[in-house]
Amino acid sequence: MDITTQKPAAPPAPGPSASASADRGAARGVTRPGDRIFLGLSRGSGIFVLVLMAAIAAFLTYRATLAISKDEANFFTSFEWNPSGVPPEFGIAVLAFGTVVSSVIAMVIAVPVAVAIALFITHYAPRRLGGPIGYVIDLLAAVPSIVYGLWGALVLVPHLDGLYGWLDDYLGWTGILEWNDGAPRSLFTVGILLAVMILPIITNVSREVFRQVPRMHEEAALALGATRWEVIRMSVLPFGRSGVISASMLGLGRALGETMAVAMVLSPSFTINASLLDPGGGTFAQNIASKFNEATEMGRDALIASGLVLFVITLLVNGAARLIIARRKEYSGANA
Repeated sequence: MDITTQKPAAPPAPGPSASASADRGAARGVTRPGDRIFLGLSRGSGIFVLVLMAAIAAFLTYRATLAISKDEANFFTSFEWNPSGVPPEFGIAVLAFGTVVSSVIAMVIAVPVAVAIALFITHYAPRRLGGPIGYVIDLLAAVPSIVYGLWGALVLVPHLDGLYGWLDDYLGWTGILEWNDGAPRSLFTVGILLAVMILPIITNVSREVFRQVPRMHEEAALALGATRWEVIRMSVLPFGRSGVISASMLGLGRALGETMAVAMVLSPSFTINASLLDPGGGTFAQNIASKFNEATEMGRDALIASGLVLFVITLLVNGAARLIIARRKEYSGANA
């Protein structure tokens, strides 16, 4: 009997997988309708924001040009604000000084406290304590500005005499912190109030950045015999430096543009005092809010011109924050 030997059939040639087909389709620009719709909406939203910002800048520039062209004083160095006079004279020297000084005071007070609170919540407090503290900080970020202003006018200002007296006793010789027994409605008070307002913003962002520190870094430091503070100093703070700076920039942006709270605690005047404890001064936002209703057409154009300066300063602050974030992309939540 003949035995016929049959060779096994060759396996079929592997065809293209679904993933490979999808990759080739994506390479050819073929996407699903939902992807095309989402891409169009996202791109349109980005373009709309840019167009809106350009429109705002164009409007502010146009109205500011009308005002500055009629200004008989130096717009950047004059201490006068009389746009309704004949001839009109107004400048932003006092407003720029008050805005910058009050914001710097707020940053000096708020940033160290916010970083300390964020470190306590993430690395020192037990979970059952850190959770409620973080929740309270989140609630502070949602408090309206007018509520902070009422608290500042009714609670903060009447209780600052002791602090002002202490500063005058020990630091009055500097001249910058000399108190002449005036009402504590000064740029220093504004700085304290702004520090309370921006504290939740800086704390929340810093807390999230500190939580993204790789656990292996901290464990490696502990394995080498580092104390808890040394772990924070060598592992946590270097990793979160850019994030803290960016959070501080966000807080600074709010401090620069705060309006109602500042208007309720400051005694405005177009003078620059040698002491930060003397009442007087002003900020861009406070001046616009207090003078806009009673301003003439020329006065409104002058206020818009000052608003343009604040607009440019805010854009520069936010742009600096974005540059700092872009330098260290590993601080984003995507890589945590």
